Amino acid sequence: MRLFRRTGLAALCGLTAALLTGCPDKTPDTAVVDGGVTGTPAAQDAGPDTAVFTLQYQAPDAGLALIPLALEEKPLIEQTSDLELRSTLPLKNYRVRLMDEADRAMISDDSVTEADDGLVYRIHLPQPLKTGFSYTLVVDSQTGSAFQDSRGRDVEDLRAAFQVAGDKEKPKPPPPPAKAGKKKRK
Repeated sequence: MRLFRRTGLAALCGLTAALLTGCPDKTPDTAVVDGGVTGTPAAQDAGPDTAVFTLQYQAPDAGLALIPLALEEKPLIEQTSDLELRSTLPLKNYRVRLMDEADRAMISDDSVTEADDGLVYRIHLPQPLKTGFSYTLVVDSQTGSAFQDSRGRDVEDLRAAFQVAGDKEKPKPPPPPAKAGKKKRK
């Protein structure tokens, strides 16, 4: 179920919305972007003119797991080295970055697959994300003040914050100072 067709994704979103009916504290796991507005409207309102973003990570059990984008609290995920962002519409003039707690861009090996029905942006990190730390995936414009979808409409920036489950890793202690030896005279 790695590849979604637009109709399959719409059906999945509709099913998710139907399952969440009666659960007012639950929201869909996607960010819906329509004409530059990001929010959590009902997934069935997302028509073909709406860009829907989904974020997944490679879980230790070798499967992809969703990271909820529309929650006010940071969702917890398992430790991973691989993230995958999907959009239901192609994008122009965009950049994708993974930021650490200090708001610094993480070093990663990224790849993108673009098609008429959207894009798949994969981020591979050289080391797994640290447990207990928070990270933010940012999608914003490469140049200028906004990026656009394939139809030329401005799209609002996306900021998806999450935290890696577990206790915060303690920094390694610094190495002991080098002993100053006696200098030999010549």
